[in-house]
Amino acid sequence: MSKYCVRVATGTFLDSGTWDNVSVSLVGPAGESPALPLDNFGKDFSRGAVKDFEVTAPQDVGPVLLLRVHKAPRELPLPLRPSIPDAWFCRWLQLTPPQGAPLRFPCYQWLEGVRSLVLREGTGEAGHRLDGRVLVPFPVPQGVVQPLAPHCVCIAALSRWSEYFPGIPRCLAAESLKELDPNLRYSITKEITQNIHFISPNIALKLKGLLDTQRPWRSLDEIQRSFIFPRSPVSEYVFEHWQEDAFFAYQFLNGLNPVLIRRCRCLPENFPVTDAMVAPVLGPGTSLQAELESGSLYLVDHAILSGLRSSDINGRPQFVAAPLTLLHQRPGGPLLPLAIQLTQIPGPDSPIFLPSDSAEDWLLAKTWVRNSEFLVHEMVTHLLRTHFVMEAFFVSLLRQLPMCHPIFKLLLPHFRYTIYINIQARTDLFAPGKLLDQVRALGGLGSGGLAEGLMARALEAVTYRSLCLPHQLADRDIQDLAHYYYRDDALRIWAAIESFVSEIVGIYYPDDSAVSRDVELQAWVREIFQQGFLSCASSGVPSSLDSCAGLIEYLTMVIFNCSAQHAAVNSGQFDFSAWMPNVPTTMRLPPPTSKGQTSLVASLPEVNATCHTLVLLSFCPQRRLGTYPDEHFTEEAPQRSIATFQSRLAQVSRDIRERNRDLELPYTYLDPTVVENSIAV
Repeated sequence: MSKYCVRVATGTFLDSGTWDNVSVSLVGPAGESPALPLDNFGKDFSRGAVKDFEVTAPQDVGPVLLLRVHKAPRELPLPLRPSIPDAWFCRWLQLTPPQGAPLRFPCYQWLEGVRSLVLREGTGEAGHRLDGRVLVPFPVPQGVVQPLAPHCVCIAALSRWSEYFPGIPRCLAAESLKELDPNLRYSITKEITQNIHFISPNIALKLKGLLDTQRPWRSLDEIQRSFIFPRSPVSEYVFEHWQEDAFFAYQFLNGLNPVLIRRCRCLPENFPVTDAMVAPVLGPGTSLQAELESGSLYLVDHAILSGLRSSDINGRPQFVAAPLTLLHQRPGGPLLPLAIQLTQIPGPDSPIFLPSDSAEDWLLAKTWVRNSEFLVHEMVTHLLRTHFVMEAFFVSLLRQLPMCHPIFKLLLPHFRYTIYINIQARTDLFAPGKLLDQVRALGGLGSGGLAEGLMARALEAVTYRSLCLPHQLADRDIQDLAHYYYRDDALRIWAAIESFVSEIVGIYYPDDSAVSRDVELQAWVREIFQQGFLSCASSGVPSSLDSCAGLIEYLTMVIFNCSAQHAAVNSGQFDFSAWMPNVPTTMRLPPPTSKGQTSLVASLPEVNATCHTLVLLSFCPQRRLGTYPDEHFTEEAPQRSIATFQSRLAQVSRDIRERNRDLELPYTYLDPTVVENSIAV
């Protein structure tokens, strides 16, 4: 018989504790012990408790490699018996053998109902046997009483793939939030906070009688009087400057969708802008061709919207444009729009709008571009390229990597709540008849309409280079575009993440062969290529990795898109969209086929569509980038790397705040102190 001390730490947040029975089985090379109860007097697993238990194994199992944790309901007297399953959040267990140092087994999981869980010891040496400093798969102990699951400790060992609709990344097979493993759900505190956050604007709009009003707005003044939400410095700035050319162009750089603008060296054939059209803006002593050759012209092309049909809102058809926008920047000056064409097919019915047109025509053309920006931003840049693509990375992580794997430990905090928010969106926002059907010309998802066509079309255009920030910026040739704060701040964060990831990879992968030989890692990468990118070779997304450098770039890309990139395209939504005419979610009249034809206010969304949008774009942030509250890494080296990463991010934050002091409109969305660690909203 062998005596062990077992120390157990229970979670510190609401409802973490349990009255249920908890026991452990010790698994080693010589076999597995029976379940050993952890039971002292009173409630052992109270919220925040760290308790010690002494257990005796009837036989020697050898060096303990695994802990099997069991939870089952305690037989309490009927009046005391809980009416719902008593969930328990276990932070970690520590096992002190009769001889030798204590072994730490990170858990950080909910155990709900009757459940058993297998944990590996937390260090890299125990999680993966170090054979000449090369990571190899964990050996399955001989003589265990029950067979182990292939990866033993997968949080969602039964995770299955599902197809939400053809042509987009596959997702977790769960029809509702109730089907989710408790470890993938919001915490109780976060769920309550979110519900309160969304209830408040609904009540305010109901009281004003706006949420159910299906009539058009009568004037811009009426829209202004209904602007009842707490205002921010940015939303106030938007309201004051939304009609100005400089602010219109600024939003391509630092607004909701700062990833479309690219340098224009040659005008597209379907955009017949002439010297005479742009001379009033370019001024004397230059020409269109001279500006093209000097690299001072930029293009935003919404061709991806071309040919897509629109849906109905309030029983009335909506309309979609696919504009081309040409912009110009003088050395040291602001970026300014030169010309806008609202379709991809030039001709007499597709006029090119110019700053020299009437103020009404020019503002209407810019508003159509802003609507197109919203559609591409919301469905492609935001929803597809962060939420849906990153969900595929997470589902595969749960399926292919055990919790003790260093890559699992590295990435898990950056996927916190992602599956929950995506399922909530699929069921409460995107489904036919739900909120997005009431606010956008694209409608919701899942009904075979325009939204599905746009997203499937967009995934075909997603490349690995476009997901890797430095390559994406280089391909758009915008390295010297002035006042591009998104680019500058994103590169700072990318560099900080890359340095951190490089250190972590260096700890566990001493050379390229270690990457190639990690079969669990290779299975993860291969499944992401197959399920997330539908095995599309032209995407350039790797199906395997064979070097430390390749792994570092891959992991940096994942963390960046789960955190900074999502923040850049998510956090400013309310700021830029609260004043609806700046970012109309839909347009009620078709794009004008001639100048002087259409009223701006008559084209804008109706009252209820505007109000539903304001509710939709509210959000509540959670954990900031660089936060690793669950100590999955138990070794000193990765803990030092985490601390260094946090220091680098703190310096990035100081640099951004120093820069922002001199800006009329500070760019704050990539300040690491407000960047979420994961796609959680």
